[in-house]
Amino acid sequence: MAKAGHGGLEAIAAALPRERGLPVERWNPPFCGDIDMRIAADGVWFYQKTPIGRPALVKLFASVLKKEGDKYFLVTPVEKVGLKVDDVPFLAVEMSAGRDDQGRQMLTFRTNVDDSVTAGAGHALRFEPEVTGGLRPYLHVRRDLWAKVTRAVFYDLVALGEERDVDRRRMFGIASGGAFFPMAEADALREFA
Repeated sequence: MAKAGHGGLEAIAAALPRERGLPVERWNPPFCGDIDMRIAADGVWFYQKTPIGRPALVKLFASVLKKEGDKYFLVTPVEKVGLKVDDVPFLAVEMSAGRDDQGRQMLTFRTNVDDSVTAGAGHALRFEPEVTGGLRPYLHVRRDLWAKVTRAVFYDLVALGEERDVDRRRMFGIASGGAFFPMAEADALREFA
C-alpha cells in the first residue's frame, strides 16, 4: 500500500488485494502512518478532501477496513494505514423483510458498499439516544464495523416494531433472526403517540 503522499489514490488501490471475504481481522501488519482519507457521517469517502467518485474503489477500500479500539485502518498482509471516520464507516440504505422456515421475521439490509446483512444474533441492531430525544439506529456489519441506518430505513424499522417484555420492562423494539433489539421503553413512546 502506498504511504501517505506517495503515489496517490490509484497507487493505494493497486496495492490492495482484490478477493472477497478477506481475513482482515487476522492481519496485523506494521503501522505505516495515516493517510488523508476520511469517511464522512453521510457515508461519503474522501481522499485529500475530495470525494472518491468511483463506487468500485470505495468498495475495495471498504473490504480491507479494520477497526482497532477507536481507530480505523486500511490493511493488507504487509501494511496498515490510518484513516478518519466521522461516525461509522457504512450506511444501511435498504431493508427487506421476510420470514425464515420457522416463521420468524428476517430483516436484511444492504449497505452503501453493497454488503448484505441479516440482523440477528451475529448482526445486532443498536439504538443510541440523540440529544434531541430521538434515536440513532446502527447495524453491525462485520469485524466491529457498523452501519448507520438511514432515516427512511429507520421509519421502515419502526413500522415493523413490536412490544415485548425485556428484564421485566415493557420495551418497544424490532425482531429479526430470532433476536429482539429494544429501542425504548414502551411507556415513553406512548407519551409521544
